[in-house]
Amino acid sequence: MKIGALLQACRTRAGLSQEEMADKLHRSQSCISKIEKDKKTVDVQTFVEWLKITQAQEVAVAFLYGMDGISIIQNLMPLIGG
Repeated sequence: MKIGALLQACRTRAGLSQEEMADKLHRSQSCISKIEKDKKTVDVQTFVEWLKITQAQEVAVAFLYGMDGISIIQNLMPLIGG
């Protein structure tokens, strides 16, 4: 599963840019980009904080219950922008 795409969908749904997310997580924009491209592994603390910031706690629940990333993203996409 590509966790980066999942986190990117959460960020996009929340209407945050990579720069804004970086600021909230006290990381660089480059770090956020690498996480979203799965070039950098996200630690549990950052994962949880990311979901809190984007108000996407349901994603953590779905992820922990074994729902695949594509299903989670498909459920998020209709919510983006509205």
